[in-house]
Amino acid sequence: MRKLLLATCCIWGAAAAQAQDMVSYTSSDSFDDVAFAVETAIVGEGLVVDHVSYVGDMLKRTREDVGSDKVLFTKANVYTFCSAAVSRRVMEADPMNIVHCPYGIFVAQLADKPDEVVVGYRQYPEGPMQEVQSLLDGIVKDALGE
Repeated sequence: MRKLLLATCCIWGAAAAQAQDMVSYTSSDSFDDVAFAVETAIVGEGLVVDHVSYVGDMLKRTREDVGSDKVLFTKANVYTFCSAAVSRRVMEADPMNIVHCPYGIFVAQLADKPDEVVVGYRQYPEGPMQEVQSLLDGIVKDALGE
């Protein structure tokens, strides 16, 4: 059991370290328009949004509970989803690519930059996971009309 816990912590640690490396784009469109466009682009790829994490709302709601008065986002959501076909290919190349699943795209409006919406995703390692990165980049660019 201890080995399983240690292995799980190592996997989460590796994912957290990689989450610091991201690809992002900005838009001057409204948060709601960009969020809708991202969700539409995901569905347009034949994928299903598994979950929307309302990160901005959660941080706002819990700000005082954790002893902070700093407002980070006006709004911020993370859309998670998976692609059976792409996931199959990258996990056949290396079953431990499971650590990257599900895939996520964030849409955020920073409190200190209210006229800008940031859209992005984590950067994936070289090799088979670049197929996922290409998929996410295509979705984001489609959402932003690029």
